[in-house]
Amino acid sequence: MGETKHQGPIKATKTPQPKHWVSPIPFGLGKVKPHHFRDTMKVAWDNKDNIGYATRILTQGVCDGCALGVSGLQDQTLKGPHMCTTRMNVLRLNTMPALKEEIVHADIDDLRKYSSTDLRKLGRIPYPLIRRKGERKFSRLTWNEAMEIIANKMKQLDPKQYAFYLTSRGITNESYYVAGKVARFLGTNNIDNASRICHSPSKTALKRSIGVGASTANYQDWFGTDVLLFWGSVASNASPVSTKYMLEAKKRGTKIIVVNPYSEPAMDKYWIPSNMESALFGTKLADDFYQVNIGGDIAFMHGIMKHWFEMEDRHYGSAINHKFVQQHVNGYEDLVNHVKQQTWDDIIKSSGISKERIIELAELLARSKNAVFAWALGLTMHSFATDNISQVANLALLRGYLGRENSGLMPFRGHSSVQGSGEMGADPFVLPGSGFDEENAKRMEQIWGFELPKWQGDIVGVTLENIVLPDDHERKIKLYYLSGGNFLETMPDPDFVEKALSELDIRVHQDIILNTSTLVDAKEAVIVLPAKTRYEQEGGGTSTSTERMVYFSPQIEGNKNEIEEARAEWKIYIDLAKRVKPETAHLVEFTSGQEIRDEIAIANRDYDGIQHLKKQGDVFQWGGAWLCEGGVCPTSDGKGNLISVEIPELGKKEGQFVVTSRRGKQFNSMVYKETDPFNGADRYDVLMNAEDAKQISIAEGEGIVVYNGFGVFQGRAKFVDIARGNLEVHFPEGNFLLPRGRYEKYAGIPDYNITVTVEKADRYNARKDVQYVEKQIDDLEVNAPL
Repeated sequence: MGETKHQGPIKATKTPQPKHWVSPIPFGLGKVKPHHFRDTMKVAWDNKDNIGYATRILTQGVCDGCALGVSGLQDQTLKGPHMCTTRMNVLRLNTMPALKEEIVHADIDDLRKYSSTDLRKLGRIPYPLIRRKGERKFSRLTWNEAMEIIANKMKQLDPKQYAFYLTSRGITNESYYVAGKVARFLGTNNIDNASRICHSPSKTALKRSIGVGASTANYQDWFGTDVLLFWGSVASNASPVSTKYMLEAKKRGTKIIVVNPYSEPAMDKYWIPSNMESALFGTKLADDFYQVNIGGDIAFMHGIMKHWFEMEDRHYGSAINHKFVQQHVNGYEDLVNHVKQQTWDDIIKSSGISKERIIELAELLARSKNAVFAWALGLTMHSFATDNISQVANLALLRGYLGRENSGLMPFRGHSSVQGSGEMGADPFVLPGSGFDEENAKRMEQIWGFELPKWQGDIVGVTLENIVLPDDHERKIKLYYLSGGNFLETMPDPDFVEKALSELDIRVHQDIILNTSTLVDAKEAVIVLPAKTRYEQEGGGTSTSTERMVYFSPQIEGNKNEIEEARAEWKIYIDLAKRVKPETAHLVEFTSGQEIRDEIAIANRDYDGIQHLKKQGDVFQWGGAWLCEGGVCPTSDGKGNLISVEIPELGKKEGQFVVTSRRGKQFNSMVYKETDPFNGADRYDVLMNAEDAKQISIAEGEGIVVYNGFGVFQGRAKFVDIARGNLEVHFPEGNFLLPRGRYEKYAGIPDYNITVTVEKADRYNARKDVQYVEKQIDDLEVNAPL
C-alpha cells in the first residue's frame, strides 16, 4: 500500500452560515435539548475535591471516552480546543476517592440495593477483596493472598476451563497486549473483549470485502465529500465532538444523510458547545433521513443497486464506476445477476422505504464523485451483521469510493482504544497483527518464545453458556477473570447470566469500581482487584482511535485521591503468569510500558512506530491516510470482492413489531441520565410510531407491555418519529426481551433485535397469560413522569 501521510489538524471555516442554523433564538431556549454548559458546571462541582488533577487529565491525557481520539484538548482533525459531555461524564471515575470502609464491608444484601449508577458514584475499589461462599461481606486481602488464590486455582484447572475478558473502559493497548500474551502463555485461547461484541462484524465483513478490518478513511475526509452517509449510527450522541466535524463538512458543501428507523433528534439538530455559532443557534446536521425498518438495510441497498443496474441498462456508465470495477473488483457479473433477481415488492416490504425514495438516494449517489459511509450498532448488532456491512462495501466498490481523499468505509467506533483491542490480540480469533491462523501462530511463537494453544477459543456469549455445562465437561468454565465489564447489563437474557456467574468456582473482577455483577455469589469465592486508570499507569500508555491514530497518554501526577493499593492492569497479568508458571514466566516479563511498545512494534507490523511514542502529544497513524490507497486492497489478488447477500427473513408475523435497544445518555452500560436530553424519554419509555399505537388503541404515556417467548418488558408508550412496525427500548432495561444463544454467523456477536407483541398493560395483566414468563420490572408508578 502506498502511504500518503495524514496532514494533521486544519483550521475550521470561521464564516457563520445561517442556512445551517436550527433557530435564531439563542441557546435553543425552550427546546428539548442537552444543557451542555449546565452539565459541565455540575461536573466541575463533582470534581472539586481533586480539581487540579481533573484539569491535568483533560489538558494532558488522551480521552478515555469515545474513540475519536482527543489528546489533551487537541485532535488531528481540526485546530482549536475540543471538549464534550461524554468525556466530562467519565472524568469522575479517574478523580474520585476510595469507597468508605463501611460500604466496602457492608452486608451483601445492603450492597445489592444499589444500582450500578449508585455504586459507581460511591467511589473506587480501595484494596483487594474476597467474599467466599456463604459469607455476607467482603473482607480485605493482601495482593499476595489474592493472587495466590487465583493462581492456585488456575494450576488445578485445564486451561480450557478458564477465560479472560476485557471491557472498553479506557484500557490501553499495552494492557490488551499483555493480557492476550499472558492468556496464551497460560495455555488458554478463551480471551475476549467488549469491542468484539460491538464491531467484530465490521472487521469480518471488511476483511472479506476489501482485506482490512479498520476504517479506510479519516474524519477529514468528511470535509467536502459529496455525501456523508450514516447507517444506524447516532454519532452525535456517542461521540459529541464529531458534530464539529459534521458542521465543518456542511460548511464545505457535504450532504449528510442518515439511514435509521428512528429520525434521531441528535442527528437532526445539535447545539455544539465548543463552537460559538452552533452553541448559540444550533446546527441542522442531517439533510435527509431514510427511515428504514430494523433489519431492512440489506433490502434497501439491494434497491439502490437494482436502480443503478437499471440506469446502466439504459446508459452505460451512468451509475457504475466501470474503470474502478474492472481494475480493482471481483464478482461484478454475479452481483448484477443476484440483484436483478430481487423484486421491488420484496425490497420495499423488507426495507420499509418507497421505491421513489430509494431511487432518489440511488441517483444522488450515482451523481456523487465521493462519499464516506460510516456505520455503528444499527448495522452490527444483528444475526446477519457481516452481510449488512459487506453490502455497504458493495456500494462503495461499485462507485469506487475507496482508497482516496473524501471517500471510504468507516466503522464508527464507540469507545477509546477498542480499535486496538483486536489489533493487540485480545480476541479468540486473532493474534497481534493478523488472524489466529497457522502462519501467524508460527510467527508469534518465534517472537514470544513459547508454544501457543492451537484449539479455538470461545467468544464471551459461549463462555457464559459453558459455565453451566456438566462438571466433567472439558470446556466447563470454572474461573472467569474479568477486567471491567458488567454482563448483567450488557448481555441478552440477564436472568441466565446471573445464574451462570453464580455457578463459577472463582470469579475475578479487576476493576476501578464495583457494579451489580461484582455482587453476584460464586461457588468458592469472588475476588475483587483494584486497577489503576489509564492516567495512573506507570510510564503512560497508548490508545488507537477510529481513524487508526495511535495516541500516547502520559502518566499524570498529583492525584489527591490516589488509591495506594491499585495496580496497573498489565502488571497484574504479569504477576499472575509468574505465579502460575514461575519457571518460564521470564518469557512474558515486562518492566515498563516502553518495553511493551517495543515488542508491539515487532508483533504487529502495522504498529511499527508505536515504540517512538514517549510524551504527551505523540501520535502516529498506522496504514497512512487511506487504506487500499489507489484502489489496491491487501487481499490475495489485490482486488476488492463484491459479495452477494440475501435479504434476511425476520419471521415477523402480522401485528408484531421488531424491537431494538438504544443507548440514550449513557456510556456502554454506565447510565448517566435517567432522561434522554434529546427526546425527553425516560428509561422505561417504549419509543413507537403514533399510527401503530392508534391501531391498537394505545395513548401516549399509557402503560404498555412488550413481550415475546423470552421475556416481558413493562413500560410506557412514547410517540416519536420512527418507522412503522419498529420499537426502541433502552439498553440494558430491555435486555429481558433478548434470548441468549442467537449469534451472528460469522463474527459470533449476540443479536440485539427481536420480534415482539405489544399490548395495553391493563389488558395484559388482566389475562396474566400462562404461556409467558412473568418478569417483574419496576412498577409502572415508580417511574411515572413527575
